[in-house]
Amino acid sequence: MARRTSAGGPRQPLSAAKPGKAVPKAVPKAVPKAVPTSSQPVVKKATRSMTKTNGQKPSQRAALVSRSPKTKADKIAIATVVLERLKAEYPDAHCELDYRNPFELLCATILSAQCTDVRVNMVTPVLFARYPDAHALSVAKQEDVEEIVRTTGFFRAKAKSLIGMGGMLVDRFGGEVPRTVAELVPLPGVGRKTANVVLGNAFGINDGVVVDTHVQRLARRLGLTREADAIGIEKALMPLFPREDWALVSHLLIWHGRRRCFARKPDCAACVVKEICPSCET
Repeated sequence: MARRTSAGGPRQPLSAAKPGKAVPKAVPKAVPKAVPTSSQPVVKKATRSMTKTNGQKPSQRAALVSRSPKTKADKIAIATVVLERLKAEYPDAHCELDYRNPFELLCATILSAQCTDVRVNMVTPVLFARYPDAHALSVAKQEDVEEIVRTTGFFRAKAKSLIGMGGMLVDRFGGEVPRTVAELVPLPGVGRKTANVVLGNAFGINDGVVVDTHVQRLARRLGLTREADAIGIEKALMPLFPREDWALVSHLLIWHGRRRCFARKPDCAACVVKEICPSCET
């Protein structure tokens, strides 16, 4: 006989479902994972941090290069692939300033500060026709040079540097452009970047790596350095590339920066080094 509640109705068995509610399904117990034994060796998956080459060419081992380089070996691996890929992509990479001799390249590089090479190349034909050598430039009038270089920006400072540079070449080097960084840097308007441009392109001397805004941007995006200043970036890049390619590396990075790895919106989808670039957005 069923038991009655205080309300007078029959009491439902405890196992019975309450009206209006579904009976919950039994949840199967989780099956514990098998613990590997000595007869079941654990196979580790390959990761992006692996940098072993196994005798492969740089183009073949891009997938094994770390996209988060931490060691010098990781950075050299990235640099090796970058150099090979960009050589193939830009076989004609070169200095895009127009010049016929070391003196003209020195003048053009001084004018290229905070200015495009295209604009400089529009100005230099007139400058070189009026002042073909250091002797002529050393006796030029400030206002005349200013008028010629006005469109390159900072024209007063640049005109002063050009005239001073011409005078120092005449006084110290007989009007000739010297072939060492130590002798070039003291010239007005000349820093290490300008000295490296002249040495690497006019004389074929690889004394350093030219670090302009494009090289700075790409070196950091590729994870080759975290340095913020040009000298620090140059010191970081030099051990990563063969010395005989230092001048070419600058041209390759500059060309890639102007044609693909733009400052605001890089074209990562069409980039030839996107597989190994830590900053790739695809």
